[in-house]
Amino acid sequence: MRPDDDKLAKIRALLTKAEDPAATPDEAQAFFAKAAELMAKYGIERAMLADSDANADRPGDRVIVVEGHYASDRLHLLGHLAHALHCDSVKKSVERGKTEVHLFGYESDLDRVEMLFTSLLLQMFNGVRQGRPAPGEKLVTYRKAWMAGFILRIHERLLEIEARVQQEAPAAASGRSAELVLADRKSVIQARLAAAYPGARTPSGSTRRRGTGLNAGREAANRADLGQTRVGGRRAISA
Repeated sequence: MRPDDDKLAKIRALLTKAEDPAATPDEAQAFFAKAAELMAKYGIERAMLADSDANADRPGDRVIVVEGHYASDRLHLLGHLAHALHCDSVKKSVERGKTEVHLFGYESDLDRVEMLFTSLLLQMFNGVRQGRPAPGEKLVTYRKAWMAGFILRIHERLLEIEARVQQEAPAAASGRSAELVLADRKSVIQARLAAAYPGARTPSGSTRRRGTGLNAGREAANRADLGQTRVGGRRAISA
């Protein structure tokens, strides 16, 4: 077991409480907020330790295979999560209906992206199935708008939490601030991606949609938890 596994277990325990049907919306939101904050602190802590000890958190890469219905929306979710959690990505169609997303980031951030993607993907599809389009509105239009709202709000929430934790983080042992440490890590990741894919452009992650489901998706994202899945390597996501 890795030393950080107990921290991830604590996060998952909070998320279990957030998902409990007996929890009120306010309780679920409180559990989510705490879990998200702990996850952000985990990422910053690993980054600051690695500033003095490179073995504490090393740069790496991971491939996630995305397939199934609403594939473009799955890809948008993954792209937004990668952006919010300090990773870059390149996507490549390997066959009809299947896309490989090659993620580049530090191991702690890759773990967080994969954990959140697996969980939020399931939550997104469970939530969108419960929504109902307005009279005369196509179901697919409603659902794509709903998912766009969900993804954008999740992205906003993660950026807000990451920024707050970054500002509150103490300086590294070297005396450098979290802002400088993260900026250097970003440069490393960008260089690794460029070396692997010269001239490649990272996904824009655009989720511009119209439909009555947009606000409903955003509201669902406010209630979302961060998931309870294990992290791993190459994985196909088809839920």
